[in-house]
Amino acid sequence: MSTLPGIKQFDLTGRTGLITGCSKGLGEAMAACLASAGANVALVSRHEAEAQAAADAIAREFGHQAIGLGADVAREADVESMAERAIEALGHIDILINSAGINIRGSIDKLSLEEFDKVQRINVTGSWLCARALLPQMKERKAGRIINLASTLGLVGLANRTPYATSKGAVVQMTRALALEVADDGVTVNAICPGPFLTEMNVPIANTDEGKNFIVGATALKRWGELREIQGAAIFLASDAASYVTGSMLVVDGGWTAR
Repeated sequence: MSTLPGIKQFDLTGRTGLITGCSKGLGEAMAACLASAGANVALVSRHEAEAQAAADAIAREFGHQAIGLGADVAREADVESMAERAIEALGHIDILINSAGINIRGSIDKLSLEEFDKVQRINVTGSWLCARALLPQMKERKAGRIINLASTLGLVGLANRTPYATSKGAVVQMTRALALEVADDGVTVNAICPGPFLTEMNVPIANTDEGKNFIVGATALKRWGELREIQGAAIFLASDAASYVTGSMLVVDGGWTAR
């Protein structure tokens, strides 16, 4: 076998991906990059019409099959139905990207238990449910890639983020534990840990002192990440280039955690 396959390692032609939370933002960007590398994709959002609109745009741009599905990833029945529909439409799912997530900010004394629980249900339980739903057919075929969206806040702390940091720390540990669990089944499990990207989630703090000084101002590159800058990490972890990578956290944060 040649030891110099080069760029062909990143070719996803003939593969299929399912991406949650992807009617916009990082999820949509990662769905587009999988399609650009040759994959057929299923885009999942709580709002099916938005997911389908994003899927239609990706299909037009890259010429590969793209479908939109509606599901609340925190609801077990929704996830099971979504997985069945995706497999029926695409035949199987090779790549799962768990990108659905929310962030509720505030000091612990100002947050309700319901708010804390909501973040855990979507960010943690949702990722767990989607992995559980799609793993059987990956195991059967002895091949699969699961990519969780953790965060730099799963690795370091930040004030007024207890729900989000707790959830992303859990995603980091879920990634490690599941990677060990399915290693013999031909499935790898990794996580991307994004830093400050100017998504809808971060727009409310973009022009605040916190956003300027403690988030963007604390990065080595002194700027917000651009959506395209998450795409290389997603293609890498989804591709043959990452065949010996599992249980890892790939940090894409402009140097925020380097300090």
